[in-house]
Amino acid sequence: MANKNLFTYLLLAFVSVFLSACGAVEVNKHAGKHHVHGKAPEPAETTEAPSAGNTRVVRISGSTSIEEIIPALAKKRVVFVGETHDNYAHHLSQLEIIKGLHQVYPDLAIGMEMFQKPFQAHLDSFIAGEISEQQFLRSSEWFDRWSFDYRLYRPILDYAREHKIPVMALNASKELKNRVSKVGIAGLNEQERAQVPADVDRSDEKYTARLRKIFHHHPGSNKRNFERFLDVQLLWDESMAERAAAYLKEHPSKKLVVLAGSGHLMYGSGIPQRVLRRMDVETAIVLPADNLKLKPGIADFLIFPETATLSKPGLMGVFLGTADEGVLVAGMVPDSAAAKAGLKKGDVIQQLNGSAVKRPSDIKIELFEKKPGESIQLTVLRKRFLLNDQELDFAFDLGG
Repeated sequence: MANKNLFTYLLLAFVSVFLSACGAVEVNKHAGKHHVHGKAPEPAETTEAPSAGNTRVVRISGSTSIEEIIPALAKKRVVFVGETHDNYAHHLSQLEIIKGLHQVYPDLAIGMEMFQKPFQAHLDSFIAGEISEQQFLRSSEWFDRWSFDYRLYRPILDYAREHKIPVMALNASKELKNRVSKVGIAGLNEQERAQVPADVDRSDEKYTARLRKIFHHHPGSNKRNFERFLDVQLLWDESMAERAAAYLKEHPSKKLVVLAGSGHLMYGSGIPQRVLRRMDVETAIVLPADNLKLKPGIADFLIFPETATLSKPGLMGVFLGTADEGVLVAGMVPDSAAAKAGLKKGDVIQQLNGSAVKRPSDIKIELFEKKPGESIQLTVLRKRFLLNDQELDFAFDLGG
């Protein structure tokens, strides 16, 4: 299989010592076969004193590669694959799963948390080869709406573009999420409420408890409203589930791989169960386990990717802001490449490598492929007290 350097191991899902009928994933090392019986059950609520008979056991009878679990995943209509957003190894594992499934079942689609539904047309144009990568990054507003290094996701999108695999924008718009964060779902006006799924399920108490725990770990959480935080999470998960289910209904021959943060997938209570509430489909959840607390029922497959890192990007060493006439240098990193070249806080960047820039994302798009040591040219406007504004040109090598 492609990408042999990324060899990922399967940790067997949790197995009850009494091996109930709804057991977990079991690998028979000696027979070389996988027996997939679904997801391990969550521990039952009980007030009884614990006993040895209630103890869960992790049974590791062997290790395998992603290639060997593809047949089990290919039997499912939807495969949910989690990630930590800034972990490159997680994205390479996602790509390996996509490649494996696509080779077995070419009629595949990909759903991504990272894109917001109002920008679906731009995503379609990019996958179809109708616009360039830079045009796509501008039109999808990637650096304004997702902000993580595009290079993390680039191999996945390149593979989808090469093989014309449809990619769905699953997420609600940033504007709607910000509005819900401010007033809650109940506080939306009629036009805003029409963008929220009609059926928002609040019945999963364990889901709410997990989110409450996360909320209280956030700085300043005591000053914030948990119900608003919960509403935003419900908006994300219900919106992504609604979009995925609608696509599956509209395309009955398609299988779907959903890529989302692990928090939206673990225990099935974020996106997966909300898809299943809308339609009856076979699903599997695959999570990278290198930064999870391993508990029964968290996923169907847990994988341990080898470490992988992106190359260092070329950096100017400035903090960017908005300005009427270009992009504001809002701050400087001491001893950065830009500082050594003579840029100052308050300068307004008007051109980068001969192209006009109007917002910070224009600079990020121009620089995301640049490496340390590569040269750039800037034209900046420097405002001077009691003197005319000064236009200056700078040429310098990017730092690392």
